[in-house]
This record gives sequence, C-alpha cells and structure tokens, in this order.
Amino acid sequence: MTRYDRDLHGYGATPPHPHWPNDAAIAIQIVVNYEEGGERCLIHGDGESEAFLSEIPGAVAWPNQRHWNMESIYEYGARAGFWRLYRLFTTAAIPVTVFGVTTALERSPAQTEAMLKAGWEIACHGLKWIEHKDMTPDEERAQIIDAYRRHEAVTGSKPQGWYTGRCSMNTVALVAEETDCLYQSDSYADDLPYWLPTPHGEQLIIPYTLDANDMRFATPQGFNAGDQFYNYLKDSFDALYAEGCEGAPKMMSIGLHCRLAGRPGRVMAIKRFIDYAQSHARVWFATRAQIATYWRQHHPAPASRLSPHQMDKPQFLELFGSIFEHSPWIAEAVFDGEMGPVHDHAPGLFGAMAQVFRRASDQDRMDVLLAHPDLAGKLAAAGRLTEASTSEQASAGLDMLTDDERARFTTLNTAYRERFGFPFIIAVKGLTKADILAAFERRIDHSIEDEFATACREVEKIARLRLDAILPQ
Repeated sequence: MTRYDRDLHGYGATPPHPHWPNDAAIAIQIVVNYEEGGERCLIHGDGESEAFLSEIPGAVAWPNQRHWNMESIYEYGARAGFWRLYRLFTTAAIPVTVFGVTTALERSPAQTEAMLKAGWEIACHGLKWIEHKDMTPDEERAQIIDAYRRHEAVTGSKPQGWYTGRCSMNTVALVAEETDCLYQSDSYADDLPYWLPTPHGEQLIIPYTLDANDMRFATPQGFNAGDQFYNYLKDSFDALYAEGCEGAPKMMSIGLHCRLAGRPGRVMAIKRFIDYAQSHARVWFATRAQIATYWRQHHPAPASRLSPHQMDKPQFLELFGSIFEHSPWIAEAVFDGEMGPVHDHAPGLFGAMAQVFRRASDQDRMDVLLAHPDLAGKLAAAGRLTEASTSEQASAGLDMLTDDERARFTTLNTAYRERFGFPFIIAVKGLTKADILAAFERRIDHSIEDEFATACREVEKIARLRLDAILPQ
C-alpha cells in the first residue's frame, strides 16, 4: 500500500462560484515582496552572499565573502524602488499585501511605517529570505515562531497571512501548528482559494503566482522589457475576466519586488496595467486578508471530509467493496495500490477501479458479469438483490411490472443467458422499461465477443453511477 499525497484534482471541471463582492468577475491581488535587508549576507550571520532575483545574470553565492554589487542592488529596492511602488499604489488607491521578511522590516522602519499608514496588509514572509528546504522541522519551527513573534513587535499586530516562498515540504504544516494566520500562500496550485487539510486542521490557501511576477525579469527566458510584462498581465486579466463574465470568476495574483518592479523602466508597465484593469467595471482589488476573510464567510472549511485515501482497509471495503457487484477484490486492489486525494472524488476512484477491472483476466471479468442479477428476475422477486441493485432497478420501474412485462423479461433473460452465458447488464439510470427492452432485443443478436465487451462497459457505467452517488465530482 502506498499513499500519494499530492492533489491533482482540486476543484475539477466545475470550480465553485466565489460570488465576489459587487458581482465582480475577477479579484485582483497585488503583492509587494519586501525582502531587502533579509537576504543572505555575511553581516546577517549567513555563510555566503545572496544570488537570487537580482540584475546580475547567472549570479552565484560567494562563500565567506560579501558581494558589494548584490548588496547595493537589494539596497536599491529599499531606498528607491519601494517608494516608487508606494507612490504608484497609493495614488491609484490600490490595496496591497506586503510579503514582509521580518528581519527586512526591522531594518526598514520608515518603509514599514509607510505601509501601515497606507493601510497595506503586511503578511509574514518568514524570518529571513533564505532557503528552508534543508532545515530540520525543529529548525524551521524555531524560525517560524521567532518570525511570528518579531513580526508582531515590528508591525504592532500579528500577521494575518504567511508566505515563506523558499519553503520546505514541512512549511505549511508547521505554520498551521505554530500560528493562527487566516491564510497561507505557499502554493501556486489554483486560481481560487481552497481549503487544505493538515494534521493541525483545515488551512485556507490563497494561492500565489510565479508567472504574473516580476521575478521573470531576473530569470532566463523571462521578461526583458516592461511591455512584455504589461502584455502578459493584460492577457492574464483578459482570460480571467472573460471566464468571470461567463459565470466562473477567479482570482488574479500579481507578484512584485521593490528591487525589480521598482525600477523606472518597469514601473510604467504596472501603471498601464492598473489603468487598464480599472477601466473595467467588474473588478475587485483586494488584499489577501480581505479575500481570506470573504472566503471564510462564504466558503467555510468543510465540517467533515469523506477521504477514501485516508480510510483503513475495513472502512474502505465496507463503503466501496460492492461498487463492482459482489466483487470486493477490485476495491481491495485499489486500496493496496497508490491512492491519494485524487481518489477522494468520483472520477479518480472510478478511474482506479476501472483500471483494475480492465487489466483483469477474461475469467475474472466474466465472474464480475456473473455476479450481476437478472433484470426483474427471481432474485428481485424474492427481495434478494443488493441495496444498490434494488434501487437501480426500481428507478427504471422494474419493480412495478405488469404480468405481460414480467413474462417478456423472463423470456429475454433466459434467451440471453443461453446465448452468452452471463446475465444481461445495462446501466438503467435514465432509461424506461421500453428503452431497456429495446436494448435487450437489439443486443441479443450481437456476437459473443462484442456482447462481452458491451456488458463490461455497462458494468463500468454502473460502477461510476454508484460512486457518483457517494463521492463529489
């Protein structure tokens, strides 16, 4: 038995309608990352210089050395870039969320004061702007606790949101354990907020972005000029706005860095985008905390989850062992294989069960066919069908036959079994008695090979309908 903890299903084909305030077709959330003064540097107690997200192509960390050029690039973000972005967003009255590295905020009191006076939300961006992937859980926990405590001291309030960025596989669970944030943003997995189960309760995830992000100015094959960034933001907006106007509103995140977007050759692209977005009527500019608060009110955490991949084997077989009629070996094989959150939904669990059935030998599949009862047959008359079969046959009116209809079904059942060696199987949902009889008479002329394949497909249809009745789509 293996368990695959990644969720590749999410909301599936039909995401929830967020019902944004004022019938907005899109929620736009702008993040200003404030990392200057929190990056790797020998005078910060690190063993090497910074090398990430700067104007120096292919920069590498210098062990045991300070890097004058790198330090001054980061200093530009604090000294000049921040104020340019600050003027842009306050003049346009755009709400902003700051991802603030705690030690960077501590070293920038004037900028922090300006953020607070502007009413910007300041979320915690970790203690330092460093990698967390190689930290032990205890090391990372200590940094989270320290950052949380110091963030409150420097801003005057606890952070409502958290984004580490250079996180580890343990970050989300540790933040859930050690803080009471409204949301976390260490995810790029969706265009809408979503609830993530953790050992410490459901966590609201407000996904972030690495594509509509000025970091692409500092990466290979990224943006080289402001108009490229503007066009990318505009295309993203147009796609999401159209989806929203068609009844499926989403959220658009935009990520900025003071040392990157704060350069004069780039800031005008952001201004043009703001003007463009504000020219549309159904747009909600919001902070992440505002989005989190709204989502919690209108889309609260599930009170309980039906999670097949987290069940023990007896529970799983009790609930799903009869999906394929009297053939629990199919559910058992699925349980013993690779299961994950994707199997908590009808399409995922059906796909796994169908694969087991399709890979089975002809004899094993024949045994599944033979496990099905005749339609309106002796078992039905004696009340000995499974609960699922009873409900399915009743939905097509097979429990209320006239004497002539019952005689006709008996004749066809007998002839069909004599010809093919297994009972006539059809997914009856949505069919009438006349539809079923017509299919009976049509299929009885099939070849044995064709009818075996048809019956197997009908078995799968029945299984999917049964799962649809139990699990969400």
